[in-house]
Amino acid sequence: MVSREWMDKDFYAVLGVASDASSSDIKSAYRKLARELHPDHNPDNPKAEDRFKEVSEAFAVLSDDAQRKEYDEMRSLMGAGAFRRGARMGNSGMGSGSPVDLDDLLSQARGGFGGSGSGSGLGDIFGSFFGNTRRRGPTKGRDVETRIDLDFTDAVNGITLPLKLRSPGVCDTCHGDGAKPGTSPQVCPTCHGAGVLSANQGSFSFAEPCRDCEGVGTIVVEKCPECQGSGGVTKTRTITIRVPEGVRDGQRIRLSGRGEPGERGGPTGDLYVTVNVRPHELFTRDGDNLRIRVPISLSEAGLGTTLRVPTLTDPVRLRIPAGTPSGRVLRVKDRGVAAKKGHGDLLVTVDIDVPKELSAEAKEALAEYAKHAPPAPRQKLQVDSASAKES
Repeated sequence: MVSREWMDKDFYAVLGVASDASSSDIKSAYRKLARELHPDHNPDNPKAEDRFKEVSEAFAVLSDDAQRKEYDEMRSLMGAGAFRRGARMGNSGMGSGSPVDLDDLLSQARGGFGGSGSGSGLGDIFGSFFGNTRRRGPTKGRDVETRIDLDFTDAVNGITLPLKLRSPGVCDTCHGDGAKPGTSPQVCPTCHGAGVLSANQGSFSFAEPCRDCEGVGTIVVEKCPECQGSGGVTKTRTITIRVPEGVRDGQRIRLSGRGEPGERGGPTGDLYVTVNVRPHELFTRDGDNLRIRVPISLSEAGLGTTLRVPTLTDPVRLRIPAGTPSGRVLRVKDRGVAAKKGHGDLLVTVDIDVPKELSAEAKEALAEYAKHAPPAPRQKLQVDSASAKES
């Protein structure tokens, strides 16, 4: 149901998107703002922290199709800010908050339902505004996003590491109930624990959240000195996370129940960790395979040889066949990245290294080799070109 707290908030403006923005645009805007405003990047900056909470709240509503629909209907009918938090109802009117003209409201209701005046849509209309008048139940905590940097080897092999987060969490002093140690929250004397109050408005009976307990049903008489009765504080916490083997650069890992604590006993949100993998000086990744380039000499390519090739664990012996051309790719099985079915392979690209300078002896030996070497394939092309008529 629509929360009265939404009535004076423009969630589209908070995210900087149009009211007809697509789900992907909303998600993109949220991710950009969340990265900029995250407490990890803005330590000891309460303004950034408050802004981060606003952005998270806006995304929580607009990313949920059902909640976004109710929010849009509320804005369309009443306009943003038509109700204000703290507006009170009495026997003679809605109180000191922004007034609501029931005749106008009923007229809109009749117009929205074909002007029949049957009142068939009144339940939907008033439900949009007063549907949250029931006592508020547990609410899941917000999700938390962060980034980590990993070495290439750790990303391939997997690693367990500590992760420091600065985000809202349960107050250690009151354990989340907001009451001073040795005391407990008391049943609200205004609503007697119901969380709502009823009032008559002409022919109608309305209910609204209790203004004293804000719909919770309990109040904190003696507030916790640490969190001032909120039950939560922003703090730095260290958790141990397991990064699975084979994680890719840019991959997003979900850790269930590691986000912000829920309200009123609700479940904890989730933690999303985006992985940034540092490049390796020797290896690159190609899916589940690893690639490496190995230089060999001209004689090794012509005569063949056996090399010790490094891997991410221990070196392997690789046979280079005689007559291996430059650029040939040789495969070493099961020395790549862990996959669902076994491992990928190590792909070794052979590069023939041609020295820029030769000693006199080397030049002499190479000239002798040229006398006995078979002609290069291009020699036939040169002969054909020489015999061709000039055009």
